Amino acid sequence: MRLTLVETTDPRVYDDAVRSLPITSALQGWGYGEARRVLGQTPVRYLIQQQGRTVGALQLLRKRLVPGFSTLYAPRGPALESLDLLPAVAEAARQIARPGDALLKIEPPSPIPADDSVPVPETFGPFRRAESEQPEHTILADLTRSEDDLFAGLHSMARRNVRTAQKMGVVAGRDDDFEAFWEIFTATNERAKLGAFPRAYYETMLREGNAHGGEAYIVLSRHEGKALAGGFFLAMGTGTYYLFGGSVRDDRTQPGGTPYKDVKAPDAFYWNAMLDAKRRGYTLFDFWGIPRRLDEDKHSFGVFKMKLKFSEERVWYPAYDLNLNVAAPAIVKALRWRKTQNNLRKRGSAEDVL
Repeated sequence: MRLTLVETTDPRVYDDAVRSLPITSALQGWGYGEARRVLGQTPVRYLIQQQGRTVGALQLLRKRLVPGFSTLYAPRGPALESLDLLPAVAEAARQIARPGDALLKIEPPSPIPADDSVPVPETFGPFRRAESEQPEHTILADLTRSEDDLFAGLHSMARRNVRTAQKMGVVAGRDDDFEAFWEIFTATNERAKLGAFPRAYYETMLREGNAHGGEAYIVLSRHEGKALAGGFFLAMGTGTYYLFGGSVRDDRTQPGGTPYKDVKAPDAFYWNAMLDAKRRGYTLFDFWGIPRRLDEDKHSFGVFKMKLKFSEERVWYPAYDLNLNVAAPAIVKALRWRKTQNNLRKRGSAEDVL
């Protein structure tokens, strides 16, 4: 089959396509690309067409490396009718690539069970399995079940903690207080040595993620008004994705000088975020990122254990590369080296967070 990539500058037309496709992700939405501009990356959007009919959508981020060379990256994309289209997408992408575009990385938004019941494809036509940029391993929750079934499916500790939070007066739900989210997010990153993008990146995603057909929002968990846990979500179509967040300890003291008890605010956050998504019609909840290798001494292990209390559906989102010119192998090695150096500088370890 022959496919054509037709560039579009109309955000409504583009997001309508992304939202309606069965294999899709919010990271292919227009708003996510606009946030990436803050990082110096240039988004370009295409409708993937076959004989005049739209069968997919592709947002590519062009990342300038050194003068004369760039990479193209489709974050959790492309959005497609079927994975069978990917070999033809590769050929169509070659037609729109610039001479300096050395590599195209894709991350098809089609989850593969982590229990080895379905093999991870090593190739899709000329695409070859490669290292992902977004978290390759994650946990999903199916929100089509009833609220009672969802609650019954939680780990017993999660159910107990959610009930405790309710009894202690914790309130969790959508919230417009970006400052409270930012305080929690930055404190978590500093504690775990995770690093973060500039604040403008998240502010842009919050604004642009709501502008053209997707949804960006914050959920906070509060006790007596103080935000103790929270997260940033980006949604598109039937899925919502928990991209950023964290929690802080309650450092307040009561009038008698005794510290506040642990009110289980993070558990209340996760549960109420799931309920909010379900009640608004989303059927897929992506907890966004668990470690490739489990290490109980690392911050990421605690995050994994928390998420696992709310769903045990572990999946893979593998990535694939398409070499566009002979410099691609050397560029891949250079990018891996640069990532390792960043990890060493920020966390004192060469390993990735997830």
